[in-house]
Amino acid sequence: MVWAKEQSDDDLLQRVVAGDESAFVLIYRRWQGRVYRFALHMSGSPSLAEDVTQEAFMALLRGSNRFDPTLGTVPGYLLGIARNHVRRRLDSDRVLVPLPEPETSDRHAGNKGAHGPMVIPPVDYVRRDRIDGVRKAVLSLPERYREVVVLCDLQEMSYEEAATIVGCAVGTVRSRLHRARTFLAAKLSELRTPQSRFVAGGCEKS
Repeated sequence: MVWAKEQSDDDLLQRVVAGDESAFVLIYRRWQGRVYRFALHMSGSPSLAEDVTQEAFMALLRGSNRFDPTLGTVPGYLLGIARNHVRRRLDSDRVLVPLPEPETSDRHAGNKGAHGPMVIPPVDYVRRDRIDGVRKAVLSLPERYREVVVLCDLQEMSYEEAATIVGCAVGTVRSRLHRARTFLAAKLSELRTPQSRFVAGGCEKS
């Protein structure tokens, strides 16, 4: 609905505080995707990302009257909650759940030409393999570097927004992001896809 899109997050939250369930549904639909993707990039686990997303929105529902718009945005608030939940889950598990491996069929076996003519992998396979490589490279980063890459380069948030979510100085975000990009650039040096360009690009949104 057009009227729903025109309402700000702050207006919707005021309605949530007043007990309007439809307003909460609108906020959920507006920001659920971003929260889920953040949790997925941080953990590599779709099931964990789903759990964290639900926990983040339930926390927002329970504490909607405590949200202060002068301290940040609703998506920033949700991502901060999601970050805390992800870190707790990863600390308790002590191991990252890897992303599903791509199918290891014989799609590459024909390249050697030993058992017949050379087979060129379909474009979709090549693209999927490269995207998987990017995701695994991001997952290989220590958490403090991974989260700034996810927030700034994948979520396209500003340094200031990321600093608020992470709870550190803007300069710390810049420093961690620089180190993370250097590491990823080395990992992804052979990739030539749009998904890998973020390692050299900026995320500042003044």
